Amino acid sequence: MTTYGIGTQTPEQALDSLSDMTTDLTPIQNDEFHARIAKAQAYMQANNIDAIYLNAGTNLAYFTGMRWYASERLVGAILPAKGDVQYIAPFFEIGSLNDFMVIDGPIRGWQEHENPYQLCVDVLTEMGISKNGTLGIDESAQFFIYDGINKANGDYNIVNAQCVTAHCRMHKSASELALMQRAMDMTLEVHKATASMLYEGITTTEVEAFIKKAHQKVGAPGNYFCIVLFGVASSFPHGVKNPQTLKKGDVVLIDTGCKVHDYLSDITRTYVFGEATDRQRTFWQHEKNAQLAAFAAAKNGEPCGKVDDAARQYLAENGMGPEYQTPGCPHRTGHGIGLDIHEWPYLVGGNPTPLAPGMCFSNEPMLVIPDEFGIRLEDHFYMTDEGPRWFTEPAHSIDDPFGLAK
Repeated sequence: MTTYGIGTQTPEQALDSLSDMTTDLTPIQNDEFHARIAKAQAYMQANNIDAIYLNAGTNLAYFTGMRWYASERLVGAILPAKGDVQYIAPFFEIGSLNDFMVIDGPIRGWQEHENPYQLCVDVLTEMGISKNGTLGIDESAQFFIYDGINKANGDYNIVNAQCVTAHCRMHKSASELALMQRAMDMTLEVHKATASMLYEGITTTEVEAFIKKAHQKVGAPGNYFCIVLFGVASSFPHGVKNPQTLKKGDVVLIDTGCKVHDYLSDITRTYVFGEATDRQRTFWQHEKNAQLAAFAAAKNGEPCGKVDDAARQYLAENGMGPEYQTPGCPHRTGHGIGLDIHEWPYLVGGNPTPLAPGMCFSNEPMLVIPDEFGIRLEDHFYMTDEGPRWFTEPAHSIDDPFGLAK
């Protein structure tokens, strides 16, 4: 039996089957940004953190809506435990930053010859924060930012702002979940279209180019990332250096995602081009069973680590591993997702973080069979008051990965 729905269309036909899926979406609104700031400030007050520095990137975007890139120049914002946010940026960028501003606040500019870290200290002082106050630094900020602020005032009690940022970001709102759901739906349609246009002799590079066009067709700017692997290369979780050419009997592993109003999708499908062997079938089913065991273990109040334990226990009971050894699963079962493709919390052994509504995770206990192939089935779920709920239904079977025969 060959794989159902694979290689049934030309690339042109596959692209024609797709259409824009984003026309009815609403980005995050101002009242939600204000609510995020209020939640962060309540946490900071309860935990004696006087202020946090938010660097350009996803933390700045999450709390203020300002989308800006991190570079060698300090661009960010100071969020005090009480009071309004203030932005800090190179003076020559202020005009551009005003165009990106969502949450109002003054932009304090520094000239190229001036010390931006001293400006941070000056702003904190104006906010009423003493020279020995507690300052959280964005966990994604480059070391030179911490070092510069510390040198400008060595008396601060500098802590990792992750306790604040993760506290807020790992519990998704209904509007965040809606954007993520649509992004996942879009990528799943791209997966189906991609599978339908595979043919013997196509290269991984050509498939990656198709996936970019397909994501654009459904309304995304393109691929946020894309991994396409054939045959033995599929046993390397994040790919190999050189492209491969598809041949009959190859395992096909495609891991890709897109971005919709800043929120991400991330789905992996694995199947066989042509006739699957008994060995490929056996391990494919083990992968699906491990994924389902992880999902069943996701219960509110239980530690995140128990989800990883459940997948690993199933694999060990079926002769794989143990733990992170191969043949078996060499990496954690899952990661959080949102504005970043990998964010808190993580489904990894020993993580005590309790599962709670609003948390979102990948579920991908990949099986690596060294020197043969790899099988990764990756879908995401989010926690509700009643327990876990899939964003996308898991792959149906190795012969019908998208459930098209149903």
